[in-house]
Amino acid sequence: MFGCMLLRWSPYTLELRQPFTTATQSRTATPAMLVEVEHEGLVGHGEAAMPPYLGESQASASAFFAAAAPLLASHRDPFLLEDVLRDSDALAPGNTAAKAAIDIALHDWVGRRLGAPWHRLWGLDPRRTPVTSFTLGIDTPEVVREKARAAGDYRLLKVKLGRDSDRELITAIRSVSSTPLIVDANQGWTDREDALRQIEWLASQDVRLVEQPFARDRLEDTAWLRERSPLPLFADESCQRLSDVPRLAGVFDGINVKLMKCTGLREARAMITVARALNLKVMLGCMTETSCAISAAAQLSPLVDWADLDGALLIRNDPFEGARIVDGKVTLTDLPGIGIVRR
Repeated sequence: MFGCMLLRWSPYTLELRQPFTTATQSRTATPAMLVEVEHEGLVGHGEAAMPPYLGESQASASAFFAAAAPLLASHRDPFLLEDVLRDSDALAPGNTAAKAAIDIALHDWVGRRLGAPWHRLWGLDPRRTPVTSFTLGIDTPEVVREKARAAGDYRLLKVKLGRDSDRELITAIRSVSSTPLIVDANQGWTDREDALRQIEWLASQDVRLVEQPFARDRLEDTAWLRERSPLPLFADESCQRLSDVPRLAGVFDGINVKLMKCTGLREARAMITVARALNLKVMLGCMTETSCAISAAAQLSPLVDWADLDGALLIRNDPFEGARIVDGKVTLTDLPGIGIVRR
C-alpha cells in the first residue's frame, strides 16, 4: 500500500445525564478526544475517554498524538496493526486512553476497508453476546431508588459501593427492584473482616459478584477474602494491562478488561486469551464513552462472561450510533469496522 496515514484529533467533552459518583470521586462530565486515521481516502474513527483518575487529560493526549502522527505517517500501511500499535505503545509510558484511540481508529479503518465488522473478522458469533449491566452511581437512597425504577428494562444492575451507606443503598434498590445485581466497591473497603461480612450479606440480596473490594495493591488481603467469599471477586483497578493478568490468578476469580486501561482492542483480546488460560472469568467494561469506544469493545463481547458496556447510555451528547442494548443484551450490527456511523 502507498501513501501516508494521517492522524487527526480534537477535544470533546462527554456530558453526563446525571452526576456520576463512586467511592473515590464524582463528576458531571468526562474529557475525551475524538480521533480519525485517514488513508487512501478512507477514515477510521477512534476515541480516548479520560476520567480524571486515570491521570490523562486532553492536553496530555494531544501531546501524545502529536508524537504519534509522524510515526503513523512513516508506517504507511494500516494493515500492519501489530507493528504500528507496538511502536505507538513504545512512544511514551502511560497514555493508555490516547493509545486506545489510535488502536480503535486503525481497527475501524481495516474493517471498513475489508467491508466487515471485527466480530466477523475474528470469527465470533454475534448471538453469543452477554447481557450488560446498567450502572447506578452512589447517591441518596431516594435517588438510587428512582434510578433503579427507571432501569427496569435492564436484566442486570451494577451498583457502586465503598462507603458507609452500602447496605442502605442496596436495601433501597431492593425495595423497588428484584433485578440481579453486581457491585463495585472501587477500592473503597479497608477491613477484610468487615468486607467478608458485607459480601455474606450481599449474597443474600441476589448480588452475583463483587468488583475491586480493596485498594489495587492489597493482593494478599484480596486472596484471603477470595478464599472465604461466597461471591466471586473481579479485579478492576488491580488489572490494567496484559502484564497484570498472570499475577491475579488465585487472587481474583475474574478480571475487568477496559480498552481505555489496556491501550485498545489488540491488547484487550490478548488479555482475554491469557485470562482464559489461567481459568479466570472475564468482564468487558468501559468508562463513560461514546458509542465509538463502546462499539469497539462490543466486538469482543462474544468472548466474555459479563459485560458492563453502558457508558454511552450515561451521556447526553453521543456523536455516534453503533452497538445497541436490546432487551438488556449487547447487540452487534453488520456495519464494517467497529460498527459505527456519525450522527
